[in-house]
Amino acid sequence: MKPRRLSSVESHRFSSSEAYTLGVEEEYMLLEPETFELVQRADTILDADPDGEFASRTSCELFQSELEGRTPVCTSVDEAAGELRGLRAHLEGLLKDHGLVLACAGTHPFARYEDQLITDRPRYRGIVEQVQYPARRELIFGVHVHVGVPDPEAAIRALHGLRPQIGDLIALSASSPFWRGFRSGLHSTRHTIFGTFPRAGVPPAFPDYREFVAYVRTLEAAGVLDDYTRIWWDLRPHPRLGTIEVRAMDAVERVDDTIALAAYVQALVKSAVEGPAPPPPSSLEDAIVRENKWQAIRYGLDATAIAADGRPMPIREHILRKLDDLAGTAAALDSEAALRDVERIARCGTSADRQLAIYAETRDLRAVAHSIANEASNAVSIAPA
Repeated sequence: MKPRRLSSVESHRFSSSEAYTLGVEEEYMLLEPETFELVQRADTILDADPDGEFASRTSCELFQSELEGRTPVCTSVDEAAGELRGLRAHLEGLLKDHGLVLACAGTHPFARYEDQLITDRPRYRGIVEQVQYPARRELIFGVHVHVGVPDPEAAIRALHGLRPQIGDLIALSASSPFWRGFRSGLHSTRHTIFGTFPRAGVPPAFPDYREFVAYVRTLEAAGVLDDYTRIWWDLRPHPRLGTIEVRAMDAVERVDDTIALAAYVQALVKSAVEGPAPPPPSSLEDAIVRENKWQAIRYGLDATAIAADGRPMPIREHILRKLDDLAGTAAALDSEAALRDVERIARCGTSADRQLAIYAETRDLRAVAHSIANEASNAVSIAPA
């Protein structure tokens, strides 16, 4: 009998690094500095720096108008902050040498996906072939945070603990209020674009890692996917890296905001893994998670969330209460300063709020794009309020 092929999730590295280590991935726009239009130059930029210090930390993405940057595995928020600042500074300098500027937000205010060149790599050709139209219009940018967990069941506990926070994370990171040259009426248009992908959105509340493995094995056996990395939920276990990966957040302009969001995710994961087990998931809980996600997409930090007890609560208050709950966890992780930046975002507003204010004043989407590029500069550092 032919031996069964091992599933992509049956071997894992959850114990390969210290618990709660941190890794961050950001997706960046490449812009022309006068018109602030997207430029199809990703391969040119990567080819210009094949052996440099940051070469292994940068890569192409689906379209030639974007790059991905990632930190190494970091033991603390401060280390991740230094890596992100260094990465952005390096990329800004590299792009400047090629007459381009770096920008970072969930969507470009006026670019059209039809004008973008798909990166000529087997992975991206395969995604477009499998997904078709939803993939061709995926001109969106996100930030992903990986947090190391000690074992497979810890990944599932983290998934359970973070599902109710998906709406909060979207509200805090919302930076995509424009799409194809018009105001969408949403604070995170990116989610409505990516939501048409298969296996996207809120993850199932698997009771244990064994059931997650069974799900992936079933899809692999059916030929639906090659491996679990074709699962694009808002958060997912990442067995090959030994992490829980949080993918719910828009890319954000300011590096300080990315650092704050990464620290928030790290604290949420530690709290979920080490805290009391949440009640068993139910259909009601799942429906509330999904409703809170929609409210955050639509209204950002002005959304009303539904609390665990069913009461309506401004999402800002929901976030601030969670920050209070995480105070001890943040102290243990030495990330209190970064979590104060989360409070600053919750009280003062997001990239989406700034973009909408600029558009209300100027009625000029190029002014919005200019602002995104300015805010993304590595030199921008906003002190906590």
